[in-house]
Amino acid sequence: MPKFLIQATYTPEGTKGLLKEGASGRRAAVDHVVTNLGGQVEAMYFAFGEDDIVLIVDFPDPVSMAAVSLTVKASGALHTRATPLLTLDEIDEAARRQVAFRSPGT
Repeated sequence: MPKFLIQATYTPEGTKGLLKEGASGRRAAVDHVVTNLGGQVEAMYFAFGEDDIVLIVDFPDPVSMAAVSLTVKASGALHTRATPLLTLDEIDEAARRQVAFRSPGT
């Protein structure tokens, strides 16, 4: 199942919601969204600095991740980034594939 790193920053409105609902309330909301699309939350951490929250989630396909991303961004409560994560085996497989590439100017 494809795995994604999600990094998010709360907007002022999203922060107000977090303060009202608490971290456990947000975890329950995230679990609900992810599991309803056939996924699983592997890890969820709150942070401070550039990101307010960091998650690792599994989804059955990239389209499910895109659907969540679009919906969350449309809410205006968070600014998010989703990064696909690849296993060591997937990178080994990619390294074995032949790619017909020509560098610019060669």
